[in-house]
Amino acid sequence: FPLKSITESFATTIHGLKAGHLTDRVIQRSKRMILDTLGAGFLGTSTEVFHKASLYSKIYSSNITSTVWGRPDIRLPPTYAAFVNGVAIHSMDFDDTWHPATHPSGAVLPVLTALAEALPRSPKFSGLDLLLAFNVGIEVQGRLLHFAKEAKDIPKRFHPPSVVGTLGSAAAASKFLGLSLTKCQEALAIAVSHAGAPMANAATQTKPLHIGNAAKHGIEAAFLAMLGLQGNKQVLDLEAGFGAFYTNYSPKVLPNLDSYSWLLDQQDVAFKRFPAHLSTHWVADAAASVRKNLVAETALLPIDYIKRIVLRIPNVQYVNRPFPDSEHEARHSFQYVACAMLLDGGITVPSFHECQINRPQVRELLSKVELEYPPDNLPSFNTLYCEISVTLKDGATFTHRSDTFYGHWREPLSQEDLEEKFRANASKMLSCDTVESLIKIVENLEDLEDCSVLTTLLKGPSPPEVASNSSAYNNSITDLS
Repeated sequence: FPLKSITESFATTIHGLKAGHLTDRVIQRSKRMILDTLGAGFLGTSTEVFHKASLYSKIYSSNITSTVWGRPDIRLPPTYAAFVNGVAIHSMDFDDTWHPATHPSGAVLPVLTALAEALPRSPKFSGLDLLLAFNVGIEVQGRLLHFAKEAKDIPKRFHPPSVVGTLGSAAAASKFLGLSLTKCQEALAIAVSHAGAPMANAATQTKPLHIGNAAKHGIEAAFLAMLGLQGNKQVLDLEAGFGAFYTNYSPKVLPNLDSYSWLLDQQDVAFKRFPAHLSTHWVADAAASVRKNLVAETALLPIDYIKRIVLRIPNVQYVNRPFPDSEHEARHSFQYVACAMLLDGGITVPSFHECQINRPQVRELLSKVELEYPPDNLPSFNTLYCEISVTLKDGATFTHRSDTFYGHWREPLSQEDLEEKFRANASKMLSCDTVESLIKIVENLEDLEDCSVLTTLLKGPSPPEVASNSSAYNNSITDLS
């Protein structure tokens, strides 16, 4: 047999992987990812960027519609439901992170819930169908990231979910819809032409659109492939194809299906305990330890006695924001997260409200922060560390170094804590009974016979105050027409 092209190898894997290829570890890890992603999505429906994205999407209508999670008052064509849910997931930067660096789940899960609801089939889409397609979408992202050395570091040019997430979304949709090998190959080619968004939009309201667009474009690529649209059949092989996104691009044929080894089996994801860029979690961990030396349990931080704060961190410029002016900048600020942890003793969702960011005590602390970049502190989520030193006016210095944090793949969240995070996030939009039902359904997802049980719960019901809070946004839709 002639050697396959890289693109054909991917299409063969997407088309050929079966539920029997899933290992117990992959199933368990992916169910945790799904639960966490749903929670981030429900919480994200309270954000301004979600409201703007959903208002825009209401321009579009179709006879076939899907649910916007937690919002029974909004139904959209499946491509736009996936878009809006993807935006919600990443709107607070509270979604999972993998290595090489990307947010893998947000581009894939909204695609599958939208398709499962909008395109009912006989037999029904099962939980195992969803798990298989989800893992195919995750796997494609991971394999693509391993083709370039630079992808192993925190990104500098393209936001990875906008690149590999788009192809992972297309792969998941292709698998879920049962596309032929040839159509899977075409969907990948089409998706590459939808891929890519610059890191310049990190720490802005536009960054969550990267996840939403990846989800939306993946569905579009699969639908267009179904209709016979064609692209370059070697798009993943070429430097002028997928290689355009990465320097030193070196693609390889995927493992044989007879002995397939999932990347998720080898490398777990990180789950965040507060909504901010993953690198800031090392800073928060180190700052929490130093704080114990500075204050008693119930006392206030002696700001006036602090002379300077030194952070020894990797050189990641888009997370270097000395005086953040918005919640999105604060989520991408080593300095802010360090100061908020020192001041408050914890980081929570409200920590990123503008009234918290602009407190005089925070601004005073920020003015005392200095950054150092040790040459051994490389910008990789697998190896980076944070060291913080706080020097008082009397000359005393307290230092702590964090090499990892609770929630990183080296120190994973317990199932109990993961479920507590989901409860805290989802209860903003759902009743307690619905929250508990979703936890049980995801826990036993491989045994679910009909995904409509899941998608029905994702609709809500929404608390009455959510509808009233969003009325101002809903009324302004006429401004777009």
